[in-house]
Amino acid sequence: MEKFTAADLEQLKEKGITESAVEAQLERFRTGFPYLRIQSPSAPGEGILVPDADLKEVCRERWDGFLADGGDVLKFVPASGAASRMFKALFAFVNGTEEKPAEGSPVAQLIEKIADFAFYNELQASVARLYGEGSTVESLIDAGRYKELVAAIIQPDGLNYGQLPKALLTFHRYADSVRTALEEQLAEGAQTAASKGGKVRLHFTVSANHRKLFEAKLAEAIPAMQKKFGVEYEVSLSEQKPSTDTIAVTPENGLFRDDAGKLVFRPGGHGALIENLNDIDSTVVFVKNIDNVVPDTHRASTVEYKKLLGGMLLLVHDMAADFIARLSVKPNVETVEEATDFVEGTLCYISKDLDEALPLATRAENLIKVLDRPFRVCGMVRNEGEPGGGPYNAFASDGRSVAPQILESTQIDLSKSENVEMMKNAGYFNPVDLVCYLKRADGSRYDLREYVDPATGFISEKSAGGRDLRALELPGLWNGAMSDWNTVFVEVPASTFNPVKTVNDLLRPAHQ
Repeated sequence: MEKFTAADLEQLKEKGITESAVEAQLERFRTGFPYLRIQSPSAPGEGILVPDADLKEVCRERWDGFLADGGDVLKFVPASGAASRMFKALFAFVNGTEEKPAEGSPVAQLIEKIADFAFYNELQASVARLYGEGSTVESLIDAGRYKELVAAIIQPDGLNYGQLPKALLTFHRYADSVRTALEEQLAEGAQTAASKGGKVRLHFTVSANHRKLFEAKLAEAIPAMQKKFGVEYEVSLSEQKPSTDTIAVTPENGLFRDDAGKLVFRPGGHGALIENLNDIDSTVVFVKNIDNVVPDTHRASTVEYKKLLGGMLLLVHDMAADFIARLSVKPNVETVEEATDFVEGTLCYISKDLDEALPLATRAENLIKVLDRPFRVCGMVRNEGEPGGGPYNAFASDGRSVAPQILESTQIDLSKSENVEMMKNAGYFNPVDLVCYLKRADGSRYDLREYVDPATGFISEKSAGGRDLRALELPGLWNGAMSDWNTVFVEVPASTFNPVKTVNDLLRPAHQ
């Protein structure tokens, strides 16, 4: 195997990556990642909780009480990705040979509905600046100058939407203003996570090259949003740590080097953000993608179910803390049985280490180990399209336990017919809408890195400089990075899931 040079070792040191960590990554390229063994897709009564009206009310009361008492809560929003994939069809048209978009194509739909986009006025200004005073969106369309119009949206000398992060794109139009995705996250935070005194804490993970843009937008947006919602924002930013980058290799698993002979590293995917989440000093943390936002008029359902998820988290954590306290003194049969029922019934965690044939003291000790872990409550939406990654009841690597896990389809062995059948019957998908409890009952913080399953990453095929390479993705933030957390899946309605994956998604009713 190729040895590291002195220059390689210095490069590792600069990034804060140990030689042993890179060796482990290289071994993963050689061996691959094992598939996870699944018992069943999560379903109502089998890993999915479908709350009734009474439970909803109890959860909302618990959440509102937590905030009123000055509860320690923060919204954590991954927002580092560029929006380039949103505009894939637009780039293809601008760089293609056709002068007019095909009828019914995404670009044709965009041009037909161009005035319905919240960024329309900004685009008008961009067109006038680029093509001369008197030029308008409509004049370009009338003249058949479609490429120039589309270029004004995505190119750097226009709106530059092809290079900006999603957070800074104008998503929604109001009577007197427009809002970016970033501003809608501020609005949602004000309505769901305002603690005593109206304090709202948010944290955005950003890329280094966009940080100044974020800071400028926040400086402009926060005063207006504070005035509108009567709250006080405390917003922080962080970047993915260089130490979470992963080594790239050639198709033959040799070290991939650039033209200068330096090792090539790539970002480790959103799983790297477990480090950023671990640095957050907050008891309760909501996690939600930057693009899953709606305007004020459509947010009632989101607010309702955010409170439901938060309250459910507090209720299950209350019970776990009570059981830990009771099991830590001399445990009796009744307490052990109650705690086991809670672990197996509510947390859906089934383990041979809780077998009733074991001595009572051993069962109590094992129950404490299960309960004394980070908690998360995850909203799950009923599948209305093609089944794929989502909530499953999966075996641990040692086969001794089964627990709820959020899996990507790449983690499931599709050469096995029983797995294919389970995926077909999967009734829910993961909208990335979760709330986490990150502290012990005594207020000390968990080290979240201790609860990652390192065997749950995956390998992808990429290229750099026209050369093929293999890249390694770390265990996903809400997948393997939270593998050993206590998990409760709760059904939430599709109305709470309104992502913007392509620019034309902004034409959907929920965004208008």
